[in-house]
Amino acid sequence: MDWDLAQLRAFAAAVDAGSLELAAQRLHLTPSAVSQRLKALERSVGTVLLHRTRPVRATEAGGMVLRLARELELLTRDVAAELGREDEVPVLRIAVNADSLVTWALPALVEVSEVAGIQLVREDQDITADLLRSGDVVGAVTSEASAVQGCTVERLGTMTYRPRAAPAFAARWFPDGLAAAALESAPVVVFDEHDTLQHQVLQRYRAVPRRVHVVPASDGFNEAVRLGLGWGMVPDLQVPGWTEADAVVLGDARDHVDVPLYWQQWALRTPTLDAVASALRRAARTSLVH
Repeated sequence: MDWDLAQLRAFAAAVDAGSLELAAQRLHLTPSAVSQRLKALERSVGTVLLHRTRPVRATEAGGMVLRLARELELLTRDVAAELGREDEVPVLRIAVNADSLVTWALPALVEVSEVAGIQLVREDQDITADLLRSGDVVGAVTSEASAVQGCTVERLGTMTYRPRAAPAFAARWFPDGLAAAALESAPVVVFDEHDTLQHQVLQRYRAVPRRVHVVPASDGFNEAVRLGLGWGMVPDLQVPGWTEADAVVLGDARDHVDVPLYWQQWALRTPTLDAVASALRRAARTSLVH
């Protein structure tokens, strides 16, 4: 079938913006014009592509079309940039877990900031691959080793997490080290509902904590641990300046968690996407454990 680029752009803009009205603003169109393009696209495909909810969401079929829309957008913008069209800047949506974002990944992306617009989607490393499957992003730092269909995968390295706590907190709740009873009584800090790092330690001791504090910000999570809100799994990369006055490591060598990270991207070769992959690869080589 023949694809209409204007219709595909309207579809991707609606998903990104969350509503037809905001998509219209981005495209400098009227909401009616965006709606007409979306209806024409759905007629052409022969199925519903958008859930008209707030925010609008792509259907399962819409996810496949969304991926096509992003691929064509990236290809056309890359070619336009190579032809000297300065108004056609390639835009890449990339999913990165919060801890990588604030340590090694963001500095790497500075290298490519002059050749592309980067739209970062912050998500847990265990589910960033789902954003590739849905077509929402073109690349992702993920813990999933198996390549998503239509994607390539390469190992980046490992981030090591250790259970840490403020000294006074550790002295109060863990005077004899990690143990099931202490882990059940002591408050624990988690990043969000997808964060399973603390639970891996808890499962090892077969403990269920009575109090769980949720702090969904990477720097805020570390500060919460340092201030004594609870104990938590803090990556080695995020505490290079900490001393034992800030936090102590709980447990022994068994209690650390290694999280392998991979770079997955669409099996699509463009200069911009290759540049992003190369920048992340170089940064991971110097920052992550191999």
